Amino acid sequence: MSKIYLPRRTFLLGSLAGLLLPGKVAAQPYPSNLIRIVVPTSAGTPPDIISRLIADGLAVNEGWRLVVEDRPGALQTIAMNDVSGHPADGYTLLTMSLPMTVTPSLLPKTEIRPDVDFDPVIKISKSYTVLVTTPSLPVESLSDLVALLKSKPGTLNFSSAGFGTPSHLIGELFALQAGVHATHVPYQQFSQAIADLIGGNVQYMFVTTLPVIDLIATGKLRALAVTAPTRIAALRDVPTVIEAGLPDLVTADWIGLAAKRGTSAEITSQLNKAINKVLAEPKIGASLNKIGAVAVGGTAAEFGEGIRTDIAHWAKVVKDADIKLP
Repeated sequence: MSKIYLPRRTFLLGSLAGLLLPGKVAAQPYPSNLIRIVVPTSAGTPPDIISRLIADGLAVNEGWRLVVEDRPGALQTIAMNDVSGHPADGYTLLTMSLPMTVTPSLLPKTEIRPDVDFDPVIKISKSYTVLVTTPSLPVESLSDLVALLKSKPGTLNFSSAGFGTPSHLIGELFALQAGVHATHVPYQQFSQAIADLIGGNVQYMFVTTLPVIDLIATGKLRALAVTAPTRIAALRDVPTVIEAGLPDLVTADWIGLAAKRGTSAEITSQLNKAINKVLAEPKIGASLNKIGAVAVGGTAAEFGEGIRTDIAHWAKVVKDADIKLP
């Protein structure tokens, strides 16, 4: 069941008082109705968690009413089509994430695109991944793994949380940049992907940091590098891909918010300002850090440029790696 994020009692009382004033017609500024945020992934995933965090912040700060609904599937096009099918009035918004920028390359005949059919509002957060291996693999560094892969081309496997996910895409990018070949093994369940990695059924994986920090600390997984430009606090002893010799492997997964193309600039500007305010709160930053993300914010134009850049970048990766739908 979808949770509705409601303003606190003070906002409700103030709104009711305004409606009860005699001789006045209540104005209807945006937003006067429930705002629906459509998430392209399932419950409990970072886009879902972060969307709910933002919805709660907007309810508290602005007195808005919001609901977050998960519409996963079809390389995130189910959610995109949902939002595109509603009026461009700011009441149905789309949570975007990195895989959405790969959809135009994987589904070239699709009639919906993140850069054409939506107006960017704001980039909310970004996060990085860590390259982990099964402990039984005889490697201690990224260069060791590259050497092993080159000595045994096509015999090792890397796992992912599913086709087209960041763990899949970064794995393919790594293979291209390192000049190696490994077999991609996608999993529907993240927990099973990790279990098989620990057990040695697959050899390595690029994964968000939070779920594997304890597994690394206890030796159940071995960390070789992080895809961040600098070392991250939770894994201080793990070198970056820059230090490991693959600087072009620096890659951030991200989450943002968009509206249907044609939404008024006044509404998207209001949303951008309100969400930047939420992201500036220390408690929000702390909540994001707990799931391995950091707040970004900024302008809608910056977010839009980032979307276009990522579409071009991943189009080249998809072509060069010859990635096709299974």
